[in-house]
Amino acid sequence: MFHSIRLFVLSVMNIVQSNYTIMGNSLSQSSLTKKYVVALAGLFLITFLFVHLAINLLLLLPATDTFNVAAHFMGTNIIIKVFEVVLFSGIFIHIIYSLIVQVQNWMARPVRYKLENWSHTSPFSKFMIHTSVIIFIFLVFHLIEFYIETKFLGQIADVVIDGESYPDMGLKVITAFKIPIVVIGYILSFIVLGFHLHHGFQSAFQSLGLNHTKYTPTIKLLSTAVSIILAVGFIIIPLAIYFGNY
Repeated sequence: MFHSIRLFVLSVMNIVQSNYTIMGNSLSQSSLTKKYVVALAGLFLITFLFVHLAINLLLLLPATDTFNVAAHFMGTNIIIKVFEVVLFSGIFIHIIYSLIVQVQNWMARPVRYKLENWSHTSPFSKFMIHTSVIIFIFLVFHLIEFYIETKFLGQIADVVIDGESYPDMGLKVITAFKIPIVVIGYILSFIVLGFHLHHGFQSAFQSLGLNHTKYTPTIKLLSTAVSIILAVGFIIIPLAIYFGNY
Protein backbone atom coordinates (compact mmCIF):
# COMPACT_ATOMS: atom_id res chain seq x y z
CA MET A 1 0.00 0.00 0.00
CA PHE A 2 2.79 2.44 0.97
CA HIS A 3 4.63 1.58 -2.27
CA SER A 4 1.52 2.33 -4.37
CA ILE A 5 1.01 5.67 -2.62
CA ARG A 6 4.63 6.55 -3.18
CA LEU A 7 4.45 5.73 -6.88
CA PHE A 8 1.31 7.84 -7.22
CA VAL A 9 2.93 10.82 -5.49
CA LEU A 10 6.03 10.42 -7.66
CA SER A 11 3.94 10.39 -10.84
CA VAL A 12 2.09 13.56 -9.88
CA MET A 13 5.23 15.35 -8.77
CA ASN A 14 7.11 14.37 -11.94
CA ILE A 15 4.32 15.85 -14.08
CA VAL A 16 4.52 19.07 -12.10
CA GLN A 17 8.29 19.13 -12.24
CA SER A 18 8.36 18.61 -16.02
CA ASN A 19 6.46 21.88 -16.44
CA TYR A 20 8.92 23.81 -14.30
CA THR A 21 12.36 22.57 -15.35
CA ILE A 22 13.62 26.12 -15.41
CA MET A 23 13.39 26.08 -11.62
CA GLY A 24 15.73 23.09 -11.28
CA ASN A 25 18.73 24.89 -9.79
CA SER A 26 16.66 26.86 -7.31
CA LEU A 27 14.85 23.69 -6.24
CA SER A 28 18.20 22.01 -5.63
CA GLN A 29 19.42 24.89 -3.47
CA SER A 30 16.09 25.00 -1.67
CA SER A 31 16.31 21.27 -0.97
CA LEU A 32 19.74 21.70 0.62
CA THR A 33 18.45 24.53 2.80
CA LYS A 34 15.49 22.41 3.91
CA LYS A 35 17.85 19.59 4.91
CA TYR A 36 19.77 22.02 7.12
CA VAL A 37 16.51 23.16 8.72
CA VAL A 38 15.34 19.57 9.28
CA ALA A 39 18.71 18.66 10.84
CA LEU A 40 18.84 21.66 13.20
CA ALA A 41 15.18 21.30 14.22
CA GLY A 42 15.72 17.59 14.84
CA LEU A 43 18.77 18.17 17.07
CA PHE A 44 16.83 20.83 18.96
CA LEU A 45 13.97 18.38 19.57
CA ILE A 46 16.41 15.71 20.77
CA THR A 47 17.77 18.19 23.31
CA PHE A 48 14.21 18.84 24.50
CA LEU A 49 13.60 15.08 24.83
CA PHE A 50 16.50 14.80 27.30
CA VAL A 51 15.05 17.65 29.38
CA HIS A 52 11.57 16.11 29.20
CA LEU A 53 12.95 12.72 30.26
CA ALA A 54 14.85 14.21 33.21
CA ILE A 55 11.68 15.85 34.53
CA ASN A 56 9.54 12.75 33.96
CA LEU A 57 12.00 10.57 35.86
CA LEU A 58 11.05 12.58 38.95
CA LEU A 59 7.82 10.55 38.87
CA LEU A 60 9.79 7.56 40.13
CA LEU A 61 10.61 9.30 43.43
CA PRO A 62 8.63 8.09 46.48
CA ALA A 63 6.38 11.17 46.29
CA THR A 64 5.22 13.18 43.29
CA ASP A 65 5.72 16.58 44.96
CA THR A 66 9.01 17.31 43.19
CA PHE A 67 7.53 16.36 39.84
CA ASN A 68 4.44 18.52 40.41
CA VAL A 69 6.54 21.55 41.36
CA ALA A 70 8.79 21.05 38.33
CA ALA A 71 5.81 20.57 36.01
CA HIS A 72 4.16 23.72 37.41
CA PHE A 73 7.37 25.69 36.87
CA MET A 74 7.63 24.44 33.28
CA GLY A 75 4.03 25.47 32.65
CA THR A 76 4.09 28.93 34.21
CA ASN A 77 7.59 30.39 33.91
CA ILE A 78 7.62 33.14 31.28
CA ILE A 79 10.94 32.00 29.78
CA ILE A 80 9.68 28.44 29.50
CA LYS A 81 6.44 29.68 27.92
CA VAL A 82 8.48 31.46 25.22
CA PHE A 83 10.51 28.29 24.81
CA GLU A 84 7.22 26.40 24.46
CA VAL A 85 6.37 28.44 21.37
CA VAL A 86 9.85 27.72 19.99
CA LEU A 87 9.36 24.02 20.75
CA PHE A 88 6.04 23.72 18.92
CA SER A 89 7.51 25.73 16.04
CA GLY A 90 10.43 23.31 15.94
CA ILE A 91 8.09 20.31 15.84
CA PHE A 92 6.00 21.86 13.08
CA ILE A 93 9.03 22.87 11.00
CA HIS A 94 10.68 19.48 11.44
CA ILE A 95 7.55 17.62 10.30
CA ILE A 96 6.71 19.85 7.32
CA TYR A 97 10.25 20.18 6.01
CA SER A 98 10.93 16.46 6.48
CA LEU A 99 7.91 15.66 4.31
CA ILE A 100 9.02 18.16 1.66
CA VAL A 101 12.57 16.75 1.61
CA GLN A 102 11.19 13.19 1.38
CA VAL A 103 9.03 14.07 -1.64
CA GLN A 104 11.96 15.88 -3.30
CA ASN A 105 14.12 12.79 -2.73
CA TRP A 106 11.47 10.61 -4.38
CA MET A 107 11.36 13.01 -7.32
CA ALA A 108 15.14 13.08 -7.67
CA ARG A 109 15.54 9.30 -7.86
CA PRO A 110 14.17 7.08 -10.63
CA VAL A 111 11.70 4.48 -9.38
CA ARG A 112 13.84 1.66 -10.73
CA TYR A 113 16.88 2.94 -8.84
CA LYS A 114 14.98 3.01 -5.57
CA LEU A 115 13.57 -0.48 -6.03
CA GLU A 116 16.92 -2.01 -6.89
CA ASN A 117 18.68 -0.46 -3.92
CA TRP A 118 15.86 -1.00 -1.42
CA SER A 119 17.53 -4.04 0.11
CA HIS A 120 20.85 -2.20 0.51
CA THR A 121 19.36 0.65 2.52
CA SER A 122 19.70 0.72 6.31
CA PRO A 123 16.50 -0.57 7.95
CA PHE A 124 16.54 2.55 10.13
CA SER A 125 16.64 4.70 6.99
CA LYS A 126 14.08 2.65 5.06
CA PHE A 127 11.23 3.34 7.43
CA MET A 128 11.93 6.92 8.54
CA ILE A 129 8.75 8.20 6.90
CA HIS A 130 6.73 5.39 8.51
CA THR A 131 8.17 5.95 11.99
CA SER A 132 7.53 9.67 11.51
CA VAL A 133 3.82 9.02 10.92
CA ILE A 134 3.59 6.76 14.00
CA ILE A 135 5.39 9.32 16.18
CA PHE A 136 3.11 12.09 14.92
CA ILE A 137 -0.02 10.08 15.80
CA PHE A 138 1.42 9.31 19.23
CA LEU A 139 2.29 12.99 19.74
CA VAL A 140 -1.28 14.06 18.97
CA PHE A 141 -2.72 11.67 21.58
CA HIS A 142 -0.01 12.60 24.10
CA LEU A 143 -0.69 16.33 23.74
CA ILE A 144 -4.45 15.83 24.05
CA GLU A 145 -4.06 13.71 27.19
CA PHE A 146 -1.39 15.65 29.09
CA TYR A 147 -1.34 19.14 27.58
CA ILE A 148 -4.69 20.23 26.17
CA GLU A 149 -6.85 18.56 28.82
CA THR A 150 -4.82 20.03 31.68
CA LYS A 151 -3.86 23.42 30.26
CA PHE A 152 -7.06 24.41 28.46
CA LEU A 153 -9.85 22.15 29.74
CA GLY A 154 -8.92 22.20 33.42
CA GLN A 155 -9.44 18.45 33.77
CA ILE A 156 -6.99 17.99 36.65
CA ALA A 157 -7.14 18.01 40.45
CA ASP A 158 -5.02 20.25 42.66
CA VAL A 159 -2.61 19.26 45.42
CA VAL A 160 -1.20 21.40 48.23
CA ILE A 161 2.59 21.36 48.62
CA ASP A 162 4.20 23.49 51.35
CA GLY A 163 1.09 25.63 51.53
CA GLU A 164 0.97 26.23 47.78
CA SER A 165 -1.62 24.77 45.39
CA TYR A 166 -0.32 22.95 42.32
CA PRO A 167 -2.03 20.97 39.53
CA ASP A 168 -1.55 17.30 40.42
CA MET A 169 0.11 16.25 37.16
CA GLY A 170 1.78 13.38 39.00
CA LEU A 171 -1.58 11.80 39.84
CA LYS A 172 -2.80 12.27 36.27
CA VAL A 173 0.25 10.52 34.79
CA ILE A 174 0.17 7.71 37.34
CA THR A 175 -3.55 7.15 36.74
CA ALA A 176 -2.94 6.93 32.98
CA PHE A 177 -0.04 4.51 33.40
CA LYS A 178 -2.16 2.13 35.46
CA ILE A 179 -4.17 1.35 32.31
CA PRO A 180 -2.59 -1.59 30.41
CA ILE A 181 -3.46 -0.40 26.89
CA VAL A 182 -1.95 3.03 27.60
CA VAL A 183 1.27 1.47 28.89
CA ILE A 184 1.52 -0.82 25.84
CA GLY A 185 0.85 2.11 23.49
CA TYR A 186 3.55 4.24 25.11
CA ILE A 187 6.11 1.42 25.10
CA LEU A 188 5.55 0.67 21.41
CA SER A 189 5.70 4.38 20.57
CA PHE A 190 9.00 4.82 22.42
CA ILE A 191 10.48 1.81 20.62
CA VAL A 192 9.52 3.44 17.32
CA LEU A 193 11.01 6.71 18.58
CA GLY A 194 14.28 4.90 19.29
CA PHE A 195 14.43 3.57 15.73
CA HIS A 196 13.66 7.04 14.39
CA LEU A 197 16.34 8.71 16.50
CA HIS A 198 18.98 6.12 15.64
CA HIS A 199 18.98 7.19 11.99
CA GLY A 200 17.82 10.77 12.52
CA PHE A 201 20.65 11.75 14.86
CA GLN A 202 23.48 10.67 12.57
CA SER A 203 21.60 11.85 9.49
CA ALA A 204 21.35 15.35 11.01
CA PHE A 205 25.13 15.63 11.34
CA GLN A 206 25.57 14.27 7.83
CA SER A 207 23.20 16.93 6.49
CA LEU A 208 25.23 19.59 8.30
CA GLY A 209 28.39 18.42 6.54
CA LEU A 210 29.98 16.34 9.32
CA ASN A 211 30.39 13.27 7.16
CA HIS A 212 34.03 12.24 7.47
CA THR A 213 35.83 8.99 8.28
CA LYS A 214 37.32 10.75 11.31
CA TYR A 215 33.96 11.74 12.82
CA THR A 216 31.40 9.29 11.41
CA PRO A 217 32.21 6.31 13.72
CA THR A 218 31.87 8.55 16.81
CA ILE A 219 28.63 10.07 15.51
CA LYS A 220 27.20 6.60 14.84
CA LEU A 221 28.16 5.50 18.36
CA LEU A 222 26.52 8.61 19.83
CA SER A 223 23.45 7.96 17.67
CA THR A 224 23.09 4.47 19.13
CA ALA A 225 23.62 5.76 22.67
CA VAL A 226 21.11 8.62 22.28
CA SER A 227 18.40 6.38 20.81
CA ILE A 228 18.84 3.72 23.51
CA ILE A 229 19.02 6.16 26.44
CA LEU A 230 15.91 8.08 25.39
CA ALA A 231 13.83 5.06 24.38
CA VAL A 232 14.72 2.97 27.45
CA GLY A 233 14.47 5.99 29.76
CA PHE A 234 10.93 6.79 28.65
CA ILE A 235 9.89 3.11 28.65
CA ILE A 236 11.03 2.63 32.25
CA ILE A 237 8.56 5.22 33.53
CA PRO A 238 5.23 3.60 32.51
CA LEU A 239 6.58 0.13 33.39
CA ALA A 240 7.73 1.23 36.85
CA ILE A 241 4.43 2.97 37.55
CA TYR A 242 2.28 0.10 36.28
CA PHE A 243 4.11 -2.60 38.25
CA GLY A 244 5.09 -0.42 41.22
CA ASN A 245 3.29 0.87 44.27
CA TYR A 246 2.50 4.37 43.05
